Amino acid sequence: MSKLGNEHVSVSLNGPVMSCVLNRPESLNAFSDEMILGLQHALKEAEHNQEVKAVVLSGSGRAFSAGGDVKSMGSATSSHLYDHVGELNKLILMMKDLAKPIIAVVHGYAAGAGFNLALACDQILAGEDTKFVLSFAQVGLVADGGGHYFLSRILGPYRAKELLFRGDPIPVETAVEWGLVNRVFPLSDLEEGAMSYAVELAKGPGRALGMMKKLVDRAERADLADILEQERITQTMMIDTVDHKEGVQAFKEKRKPEFVGK
Repeated sequence: MSKLGNEHVSVSLNGPVMSCVLNRPESLNAFSDEMILGLQHALKEAEHNQEVKAVVLSGSGRAFSAGGDVKSMGSATSSHLYDHVGELNKLILMMKDLAKPIIAVVHGYAAGAGFNLALACDQILAGEDTKFVLSFAQVGLVADGGGHYFLSRILGPYRAKELLFRGDPIPVETAVEWGLVNRVFPLSDLEEGAMSYAVELAKGPGRALGMMKKLVDRAERADLADILEQERITQTMMIDTVDHKEGVQAFKEKRKPEFVGK
């Protein structure tokens, strides 16, 4: 499984959980072309590998990700930036299309596009030292990686604009209050706690969880009638799954179900 990674992304398989670690600690895991491509390749494997039930995305060193590499911005050409952001867009869409939970495990700083990368995940687990920062305005840029989309839907337009305009750091306590973070762990327990959380999800009814993800994401841009119809269609599909039959049988036998993701 390690062959899926590259020098900027470490990829491993821990039972049913694929672990992707951003691996540029010397630059606080600032984005590079290699990092984005490495994540794309890992998600393709996660999509096709039936043994993978959940994906964990984390960062090495002192931070989750500083986002764009400010040191290279002064020398970047407009054509390279256009292509770079295009690949980032492709990655974000792949994350949303993957019918398996993706869990961001965040510590230190999640800044700029690094913050938005975490928002593209399905759950965010954070260390108690985490700070979220939108620093685009400080370098005369707009947010990329879907920041305008995610923040406006989670926080509403007024608070989203304030964060984008001002770029003030958001401590983890505020992030929880605003609904940006699911759970907070002491930093010493973050890795173990996050993996336990991911394994628990991976043991769930995989197809049902994947469809729940898609329905929730679709609800952001659909009306009630559309979601009701999609629920009807999806439920008709789910009733014939192995996991549904196992869930019903386990309920009747008063035991914990053993799902297989089929």
